[in-house]
Amino acid sequence: MRIVVVGAGKLGYSVAQLLANDQYDVVVIEQDEKRREVVKNNLDVLTVGANGASPLTMAETFVKDADMLLASTDSDEANMVICMLAKQNGVKHTVARIRNTDYTQLSDAFMKDDMKVDMILNPEQITAKEINRILMTPAALNVEDFADGRVRMFEVKLRSASKMIDVPLKDLDIPKQVLVAMIFRNNRMIIPHGDDVMRDNDNVFFVGRRDVINEFEGRFATTHSKAERVIIIGAGRTGRFLAPLLEQQGLFVKIIDKNRERCQMVAQKLKKGIALNGDGTDIDLLVEEGIAETDVVVCVTEDDKLNLLLALLAKHLGAEKTIVRVARNEYVELMEKVGVDIVLSSRLLSSGEVLRFIRRGGVVSVSLLEGAKAEAIELIIPKTSRIAGKTLREAKLPKECLVCAVVHNDEVIVPNGDTILHPGDAIIIFVKAGNVKNVMPVFEGKE
Repeated sequence: MRIVVVGAGKLGYSVAQLLANDQYDVVVIEQDEKRREVVKNNLDVLTVGANGASPLTMAETFVKDADMLLASTDSDEANMVICMLAKQNGVKHTVARIRNTDYTQLSDAFMKDDMKVDMILNPEQITAKEINRILMTPAALNVEDFADGRVRMFEVKLRSASKMIDVPLKDLDIPKQVLVAMIFRNNRMIIPHGDDVMRDNDNVFFVGRRDVINEFEGRFATTHSKAERVIIIGAGRTGRFLAPLLEQQGLFVKIIDKNRERCQMVAQKLKKGIALNGDGTDIDLLVEEGIAETDVVVCVTEDDKLNLLLALLAKHLGAEKTIVRVARNEYVELMEKVGVDIVLSSRLLSSGEVLRFIRRGGVVSVSLLEGAKAEAIELIIPKTSRIAGKTLREAKLPKECLVCAVVHNDEVIVPNGDTILHPGDAIIIFVKAGNVKNVMPVFEGKE
C-alpha cells in the first residue's frame, strides 16, 4: 500500500515515521528543503521536494498510484485543495488536517462529496477529548474504550504501597472479567504470564468489561479522587476545546493565558468557568487563584518546555495532579521521569487516528501506547480468516501479540486457550511496535 504525506511538519513526520516502521510504501512531499532533508536523513521513505498544492505535483505517478493521501501542511485551505486534486487524479482516500472550526462544523457529506476529504484530523480537538476522558477516570494514566464502550483499557502506574506488587499474577485477587494485558517496565513491553509479577513504578494495562473495570478502578482511588477543580494554562486551540468539555462534566474550570483575545474567545464558551488574562508562570497569580486546592493543572501552551516548567511549578505549589500536552514525542518519557503525572503527545494521538483509517475494513480502532512502543487494535474477525472457528490455542498466534478481550454476541469475554474466535467477533489485541505488519494478516486471513 502506498501512502503519500504532504507536509513534513510535526504531524506529517510522525505519521510518516510510524508508517515507515510498519513497512508501508511512504512518499513525503515537502517544499521546504530543510524539513525535507530531516525526513530524508532519518526515515526510510521517498522524499520529493515540491509544492503539494500544485496540480502538476498531484498529477505525478507517485501520487496517482497512491492508496491514501494525508495533507498535513500548515494551511487548512491548502490541505483541502490538495485532497481535491488528489481525488481528481485517482487517489482512493484522503485525510486532511483541518484546525479551523468553521470548516470542521460543516457536514460530513459536504466535506466528503464537495471538498473530497474523507477524514478530518483536528489534533487539538483529539487531544482535548483524550484529556477529558482521562480526567473522568482519576486513577488512570490512559483510558481507551473498545467495542462500542463494552470493553475498557485502563493504565495505571503501580506504587510501592500497592498490594499487587511482587505477587504472581495467577495469585492476584482480580475479577475474572479483568485481564492484566501488558506491563511496561524500563521502556520494555512485557506480555505477562501467570508466574510474572508487577513491580514498583511499572505501568500496567488492565483490560476487561467496562462496568467491572470501573469498579476495579476503586482499588487505586486511595491516591486519586475525582477531579472537581481544574486550572488550564494555555487558551490556544486545545485549551479552548478542553475548557467547555470539562465544564459540561461538572468541573469548575479556570483558564489562564497572556493573550487577551484568546481569553475573551474561551470566556464566551464558559457558563461558570473563569478566563484569566495573565501569566501562567506568575507564582503570585497561581497562589491567589488557589492552585494548592486545585485537583488538576493542565498545561497546554504551544511551548513544550514551558509546559514542563508550568507543571513542575504547579506541583511545587501544591497541585495534586498535572497533565501536559507536548508536540515532540521524545519529551514524553523525560517529563514522566521528572514528575509530570500524565504526558500526552498530540502527534501520537492524531497518528493513531490516521492508522485506524489506513487499516480500516476489519480494523475498528487503533491506539498507540507508551510513545508508540505498542498498539492496541480492535478488529472484527472476517469469515475468511484462517483462525475463524478455532480456539486461541489452535490459532497459534504470533508471540508478539496478545488477544486480551473478545466480544461474542455482545458478551465480553476475557479469553483463555479454549476461547473460540468466531467470525464477526470483535477482538482487542496488543501488538509490539514494528510487528503489526506481520501480525495483522493472521487475523485478516491473508497469506
